[in-house]
Amino acid sequence: MATDVEITERPKPGQLVFKPARRGKPPQHLADLDLAGRKKMLQDAGYPAFRAAQLSKHYFERFETDPDKMTDLPAGQREELVAAAMPPLLTTVKNLKADQGMTVKSVHRLFDGAMVESVLMRYSKRVTMCISSQAGCGMNCPFCATGQAGLTRNLSAAEIVDQVVQGIRGLRDGVVGPAEEAPLRVSNIVFMGMGEALANYKATMGAVHRLIDPSPEGLGLSARGLTMSTVGLVPGMRKFTQEKLPITLALSLHAPDDELRDELIPVNNRWKVDEALDAAREYYDATGRRVSIEYALIRDMNDQGWRADLLGEKLNKRGAGWVHVNPIPLNPTPGSKWTASRPGVEQNFVERLRAHGIPTTVRDTRGSDIDGACGQLAADV
Repeated sequence: MATDVEITERPKPGQLVFKPARRGKPPQHLADLDLAGRKKMLQDAGYPAFRAAQLSKHYFERFETDPDKMTDLPAGQREELVAAAMPPLLTTVKNLKADQGMTVKSVHRLFDGAMVESVLMRYSKRVTMCISSQAGCGMNCPFCATGQAGLTRNLSAAEIVDQVVQGIRGLRDGVVGPAEEAPLRVSNIVFMGMGEALANYKATMGAVHRLIDPSPEGLGLSARGLTMSTVGLVPGMRKFTQEKLPITLALSLHAPDDELRDELIPVNNRWKVDEALDAAREYYDATGRRVSIEYALIRDMNDQGWRADLLGEKLNKRGAGWVHVNPIPLNPTPGSKWTASRPGVEQNFVERLRAHGIPTTVRDTRGSDIDGACGQLAADV
């Protein structure tokens, strides 16, 4: 049964939180472990190791958690096996729909009462899911609702993965668009929900492997369909580079100069613009995957033409062909003093970047009317 958690204190301006207040750990789930770990978990609980593969196939191939439907398991042990290997992790308390039902934001309650959100976006030929890695966020960016709410706690690998499994189940059951129409599998995963994923590194990487490893180890998604977002945690970026996985790295830059970025992205007070861009270039060199630069355009704050020129110059200084810029019209959040750039200013910013030879695409802002777009996730119920 979910219990109440204490209200997370809102951080002071500029305050970073890397270690959340200590809390009880969520129950261990088979998605926290690789197949060998699952076998040991079941053996330690007194069950045959081969049950691990059976349970894994139900979860990662059939997206099933109902013991009554697991007819390959002994009838007398089904419930206790599922309870031991697949304890409930996320209880969906609300689904909000937008874009004629093709975008759905889900608010989930965790075992301790903490709340997280995920967003599923269905397109004609793909399904993209935005998932959370933390309940809240400790990076404290002032224009982001998640950052302003503060950090409640890190998610476990299984809590991250279960967002995707529940999303796939929702597609199959017609929660997101008509169930009879393809595509019915999530093809793209973006770690752009609540939290800084690289600040929860171990659980994030465990989740990544559950997402990309073939069944019964994991979901068998293509690593090329994953995007890892960061505000510029340079040590985490360099550690992630060493994984050498063909995952897209997205750097949330939002300003090319330290003076402004210190204000917009508090972590910039530790690792400056040039350090973050150098780490991003190193990621491209190691993986061959073009890096995305995310840039929320904020009216009269970071949308000046000279900042577009400075960004273009800094990116070109590090070579050609390694980067792509995604300007994002700022999504409004309650009480914020900032809003999106004027359309003409946005277009000028884009054209000046392109004049430097930088591939630039304005990002889709689906889900903004249900507070499901970038920077709006705050787990309100």
